[in-house]
Amino acid sequence: MGPWKKNHTLNSEFIILGFGDLAELKILVFGLFLIMHLVTLAGHTTIVLITLIDSCLQTPMYFFLRNLSTIEICYTLVIVPNMLANFLSRSQQMPFLGCALQMHLFVALGGAECFLLLVMAYDRFVAICNPLRYTLTITRALCLQLLTLACLSGFALSLTLTVLIFLLPFCQSHEINHFFCDIPAVLFLACSDTRANEVAVFLVCMLILLIPFLLILLSYGFIIAAILRIHSGEGRSKAFSTCAGHLLVSLLHYGCAIFIYSRPKSCYTPEQDKIVSLVYTNVTPMLYPMIYSLRNKEVKGALRRLLESRGC
Repeated sequence: MGPWKKNHTLNSEFIILGFGDLAELKILVFGLFLIMHLVTLAGHTTIVLITLIDSCLQTPMYFFLRNLSTIEICYTLVIVPNMLANFLSRSQQMPFLGCALQMHLFVALGGAECFLLLVMAYDRFVAICNPLRYTLTITRALCLQLLTLACLSGFALSLTLTVLIFLLPFCQSHEINHFFCDIPAVLFLACSDTRANEVAVFLVCMLILLIPFLLILLSYGFIIAAILRIHSGEGRSKAFSTCAGHLLVSLLHYGCAIFIYSRPKSCYTPEQDKIVSLVYTNVTPMLYPMIYSLRNKEVKGALRRLLESRGC
């Protein structure tokens, strides 16, 4: 309990600086990000609903897609509403425990999403490279086990990392030059030696980001090789359409996250990090449903059937 008492941090607050340099445009920026947030929620909610309702989408691939969208909804709700409130509020203070909780949930949900993207790559690998064994391998029970493992792994790693970071002394500035309690921004405020914590961040980054990303790229190497061996043009097109969306989402998600979290504290650049963070907390979540629906005939067909059944 020593570090907590030394800091008096349990009763202290962080100040989220956000985008103070955009004060004159705050109403315009607020409106823009509010629209993006609503579009994001609507898109992912639509994915969840059509994969639940449509009988043609009751397959492992769409089970994982539905849960990916559910995680994405929670992921954005952890960050964006508070960011929007800070645009309009005079006070941009966040309690110490509130900041720790936000970091924990953000990293946990982001980690669960990373592991789930890896699971989805494995699902596509089996479906395209081993189609005759697909139904025997990717069972309902296995899907539930993989989903549970992805979520538990994300939350366990996040809890460990959050505790390590918030046990540090923050005895100087409590001003976080970011729009949420992100790892590099909070770690930058620590007034003690943070090398051990930076090593912990890098190890978690390896487990959540680098290793899954390399495995996804490896699986897609096998998938592309298998697709190119398909003689039917229609078969190749269908295989590419089911994989292209997932691959693009993986590149966007992992690319931004690896850029932010794989660098040492000495390379921290607040303004650049805020822009990249805006991309992966606001822009890419909004694009994911569009990527999946535009590249996937089954999703577009299910959406069309849903609209027709509602008399649209």
